[in-house]
Amino acid sequence: MKKLFLFAGAIVLSIGVFAQQAKKAEDVVKFKELTYDFGKIKQNAPVSHDFVFTNISNKPVIIESAIPGCGCTTPSKPEGAIPQGKEDKITAAFNAAAQGPFNKNITIKLAGIDLPVVLHITGEVLTAEAYAKYEAAKSKSGK
Repeated sequence: MKKLFLFAGAIVLSIGVFAQQAKKAEDVVKFKELTYDFGKIKQNAPVSHDFVFTNISNKPVIIESAIPGCGCTTPSKPEGAIPQGKEDKITAAFNAAAQGPFNKNITIKLAGIDLPVVLHITGEVLTAEAYAKYEAAKSKSGK
């Protein structure tokens, strides 16, 4: 009986060790936004957006990688460590060759953190002609 209790105790302790929470990027850096909508953009006219974040941890953090979901998205990440409490940015550049709606992601991996954070960019790509009509209509309406 004593051995059974010792065995059960060992099982409970080992489950506790394996059930530890994985570290998430959101626990270390706080982005002002995770999604940005470019709205309507002109085909083959590159656009970019800065995703600003703050290091909310108690030590410097390093952005290990910024991996785009496709070749039309180009992220740039800060090099080196971001000190505790400091802001920095990841720039997402997008060059649309195909017209239509888009929804792209960039996976941000932090050194020493298990789960990455994913940033999203969305919008709609219009041909040059359609974009000119859109801009003209927007100017007429005063928006």
